[in-house]
Amino acid sequence: MNLPVGVTSRKVHTYRLETHILEHGDKTGEPVLLIHGNVSSNRFFDELLAAMPDRFYAIAPDLRGYGESQSKPVDATRGVRDWTDDLEALVEALGLRGKKLHLLGWSLGGGVVMQYAISQPQSVASLTLLAPVSPYGFGSTKGKEGELIAADAAGSGGGTANPEFVRLVSDNDMSSESPLTPRNVMNAFYFKPPFKVAANVEDRLVAAMNKTVVGEGNYPGNLTASNNWPGMAPGNSGVLNTITPNHFNVSRIAEIDPKPPVLWVHGDSDQIVSDTSFFDMAFLGSLGAVPAWPGVESCPPQPMVAQTRAVLERYQANGGKYLELLFQDCGHSPHIEKHEEFVREFVGFLGG
Repeated sequence: MNLPVGVTSRKVHTYRLETHILEHGDKTGEPVLLIHGNVSSNRFFDELLAAMPDRFYAIAPDLRGYGESQSKPVDATRGVRDWTDDLEALVEALGLRGKKLHLLGWSLGGGVVMQYAISQPQSVASLTLLAPVSPYGFGSTKGKEGELIAADAAGSGGGTANPEFVRLVSDNDMSSESPLTPRNVMNAFYFKPPFKVAANVEDRLVAAMNKTVVGEGNYPGNLTASNNWPGMAPGNSGVLNTITPNHFNVSRIAEIDPKPPVLWVHGDSDQIVSDTSFFDMAFLGSLGAVPAWPGVESCPPQPMVAQTRAVLERYQANGGKYLELLFQDCGHSPHIEKHEEFVREFVGFLGG
C-alpha cells in the first residue's frame, strides 16, 4: 500500500468486526477520528493524515462495507448506528475509551459523527462537519425544519442510485469511457471541475471507490414500491437507506449536553450536498430529468445547506458554538481541493 510518509496501515480486531485503519502521529496524543463518505474510503484522507501535527493521534477507519474493512450488511432501520457502534468498538480496541475525541465526518461521515456525538456527547472534544449530509437525511424533506414530503419518504434511498454507476463500481471500472464511470463521477461531482488531482492520486482514489461493497445490504441498498412520486421509497437495508428521513434524523444534536465546538466546512460549488443537489430526485425532477415531477409546491428540492445551518443556529441558541467556513470555487471535497487552507483552518480549530 503506497502511503504518504508517516502514515501507516493496519487492521484492528474489535468485538464487532475487523476494521482497517490508517494512522499518523503520537499514539499518546489527542485522538482525531476522520470518517469518510459514501463510495470512498479512508484513502481520501491520505494527505490530510500526513499533514496533521504529531501532537495529534489521527485515525481514519474504513467503515464497514468500504475499503479494506470487513464487509457486513448495514441495517438501515437503525439509521447510521451500525457505523457508530462499530466506531465505539474501535475506540475501545484502540484503548481510547475515556479520552476526548476530535471527530471529523465528510458527507455521509458527517451524519455518522453527528450520531456519535448524540450517543456519546461527553466523549467528544470537537466536531468537524465536512460537506455533511443534512441532519434530516438525504431526500424527501422540505423546509428548514426537514418536514417529510411523503410519509414513506418516497424519492429517497436505495432506488435513487444510478444503476449503471453501481454496476461500474461493482465491475471495478478504472476507465473514463462513460460519464458514469467512478473516475468521471469523482471528477465531475466530488470536485469542482476543472480541478483534478495528480494522475497517480486519481488512480488511487478511483481504486478506493471501487472497493465499495455493492449489494442490497451495502451500497446502494434495497427499495420498496410507492404510490407517491417517483414510484419508489426506501428499503430497510443498505447505505442509501441509512440516511433517508424515515430512518435518520440527527437534528437533535442541537440539544446535546455537553456541547463541543463545531466547525462546519463546505464548498460554494458542492453539487452533492446542496440546496440544488444533482443527487436529489426532487431537484432532478424540477429540471425535467425525472418524469412526472409533481411540482415545487408539493415536492420542492431539499434545502440541504439551509437545513444544516438552521440546526446549527439552534445548537448555538442552546449554548453551543459553531463556526462556518465556506470555501470559494470548491466542490464536495474541501480537504482535497483546498488542502493547504483546510489543514490550516482545521488544525487551528483543534488547537483553539
